[in-house]
Amino acid sequence: MKTFLFGRWLASGLLVVCLLAALVFPVSYVWAQTPDGQGLVIASWNIERLGHGQNKDYEALGQIGQLFDFIAVQEAMTVEGLYRFQAALQEATGETWGMMYSHRIGRSTYKEKYAFVWRESRIDYLDGAVVYLDPGDLFAREPYSARFKNLSSGDEFAVATVHIVYGRRISDRTEEIEELARYWDWLHQIYPGTPVLLMGDFNLQPLHAAWQPLRDKGVVPLIVEGATTLSAVDGRFANLYDNIWVAESGPYASSPAGIVEFPALLGVTHEAARRHVSDHTPIYLLSHQAGLRGNIQADDFKVQPSAEESSAQKASDPLIGNRRSKILHRPDCPSYSRVGEANRVYFDTLEEAQDAGYRLAGNCP
Repeated sequence: MKTFLFGRWLASGLLVVCLLAALVFPVSYVWAQTPDGQGLVIASWNIERLGHGQNKDYEALGQIGQLFDFIAVQEAMTVEGLYRFQAALQEATGETWGMMYSHRIGRSTYKEKYAFVWRESRIDYLDGAVVYLDPGDLFAREPYSARFKNLSSGDEFAVATVHIVYGRRISDRTEEIEELARYWDWLHQIYPGTPVLLMGDFNLQPLHAAWQPLRDKGVVPLIVEGATTLSAVDGRFANLYDNIWVAESGPYASSPAGIVEFPALLGVTHEAARRHVSDHTPIYLLSHQAGLRGNIQADDFKVQPSAEESSAQKASDPLIGNRRSKILHRPDCPSYSRVGEANRVYFDTLEEAQDAGYRLAGNCP
């Protein structure tokens, strides 16, 4: 049974359509390539309902996507949407981008595709593109993976991507998260001797207890600070759901990783960004001391801090209380970023919060 479709396609007619279409909002940045090297910028991005409806600004998608060399895409709804994204990347970079994608995956009437897109000047597809067979039928949308090669360094790497079911409660997601430990073992069986990057939209914070089976195998998240879903409030982000998990003893464990808070990069409101781009930010890792492509400022994206910087930042962040439950969350508490925007109350000190009738969350360390 054919498990993937592969495209190396430049649709000149579609590209003309993209160029002639009216922009939803202008992009004013001037982009310039960083110097060539052996490093790669490997990203993951849930591009909300890509290809569905007429609201997407593909030029903006291309401007953000060109920061990277490789992108694992979740929530692609149509092949047309993927080809338009590929064309936007090619227009933004002046380079050819390869693409491959899965069939439509999902248990219910809601189905989506996974996709990989990459700069052909820097990366080559090797083999092993496959949708997980999921012997226990535990995934609503089975993960998708393939193996690639860094053309500059010769390094081979496997990428697996997944969009964990959201459900009505957190408990609806934990079964799939726990099953990722078995999936990790399976990935090493089909890509023996190859470093694996497990990336996607996991709909769960990386400190949740459901990750323990995967952590027990020596797998760790690269992103542990910040948030990747766009709040309705400009400048605020709600949940750290998107991530990249790697072997703690592998070559990518020490790779810098970060979050591209693209509304500020494009100079648009969160409302416009959610409507015309996505409600998720891209995340990325940098291999071999690579830098993000393009002429951008450090303040335009978030890089994971060192342990010392993280501790200092947490000490300066405000405490967040939930006005409905009267539960208080310190910056180092797992639920710190989960409090809904409408219910947030900010405090500078624990004493101030306690005087206001708040108590510390039971899951705080």
